[in-house]
Amino acid sequence: MMVDEISNEQDFNSDMYGKILIATVEAVNNAIIHGNRSNPEKFVEVEFKKNNGELEIIVEDEGEGFDYESIPDPTAPENIENIHGRGVFLIRQLSDEVVFNKKGKQIVMVFKI
Repeated sequence: MMVDEISNEQDFNSDMYGKILIATVEAVNNAIIHGNRSNPEKFVEVEFKKNNGELEIIVEDEGEGFDYESIPDPTAPENIENIHGRGVFLIRQLSDEVVFNKKGKQIVMVFKI
């Protein structure tokens, strides 16, 4: 996996490695399941960019996008038992910066390395 290669190259500590790995897996899973609706004919593109002490991970699907500003807070009492809706929350907690582009079809996660 590319995260392993970058981690070895940059000599990340286990905390940084874990943050990047979990956020990337969550973003890719969301793209496959929610964005592409598990359609095996659609692709998910993952791009890694490293510059100026930051690692950007860009994940883009071929779906219709989603309203990323209306995701319910999974820590709110009414959502606490909901099995969905934690991925974006987790990504936001683990990344130093998160930007959604292309109407929710693309997420850019930034990690200070």
